[in-house]
Amino acid sequence: MPHIVVKMLQGRTEEQKERLAAALRDTLMKEIGAGSAHVSVSIEDYTAQKWQEIFKEEITDKPDTLRIAPQYDPESLL
Repeated sequence: MPHIVVKMLQGRTEEQKERLAAALRDTLMKEIGAGSAHVSVSIEDYTAQKWQEIFKEEITDKPDTLRIAPQYDPESLL
């Protein structure tokens, strides 16, 4: 039942999102041995302004679940 959520700034094409979702699904299946019927992927687009709030909720406030920390200040996106 793995579910991958990608949260990113808006601006990518639908084709880019489809390729990303497929690549993430395939990598997850390979790395943890999950079957394709059990994997789902969603992509959420945000404005730079809304990303400030999401960054705090998903990254700053959840250090125990973060596996790779970003190396940028989210305010630099404004």
